[in-house]
Amino acid sequence: MRSVERLFGHLEMEIAEFKAQSSLHCIAGCGKCCTKPDIEATPLEFLPYAFHLFINGQAEDTLEKLQKESFSTCYIYSPLSITDQSSGNCSEYPFRGLICRLFGYGATRDKFGQLRLATCKLIKEGQSENYQKTSEAITRGVYVPIFSDYYKKLSQVDFRMGNSFMPVNKAIKTAIEEVLHHYAYRPFPKKFRKVA
Repeated sequence: MRSVERLFGHLEMEIAEFKAQSSLHCIAGCGKCCTKPDIEATPLEFLPYAFHLFINGQAEDTLEKLQKESFSTCYIYSPLSITDQSSGNCSEYPFRGLICRLFGYGATRDKFGQLRLATCKLIKEGQSENYQKTSEAITRGVYVPIFSDYYKKLSQVDFRMGNSFMPVNKAIKTAIEEVLHHYAYRPFPKKFRKVA
């Protein structure tokens, strides 16, 4: 878990630098990308969230909800209203997955090996001038975090969990199961024990 957190910390610094250079930003209160029903992730990227649930005594309840209910969007996405699902935010932002961190501020390679910024239509159209400038800068070699590079780094932490792509809620569920299995026969971490 600490290795995943270190990787995320490094990525956050790179994204902050990229945001400053590009002036691209998500629209406040927009959660449109989170409402996609086919988002895939790995259990490893949600291990810090699963551990957070565990140390706060919420792992079993959350696991039960994920097993019993069917969620069409990411479990930790919180829409602002029932009628407008595309406005909202991540209810566990510090514990969001790698896919969530990279989208909008990371690049993928096209079939010709060229880097293409992976972002939403709202940013492409609403911030078109900055988007065009940033796309051109990327082709000239300006650094941008690359999805495949970060997923390779993630898989180096734990090959099995870092290469098992699945629907995001299944990834969260699997991460919680991993943490619960790990601590099934181990003592609660000393650092997080409450003093009576």
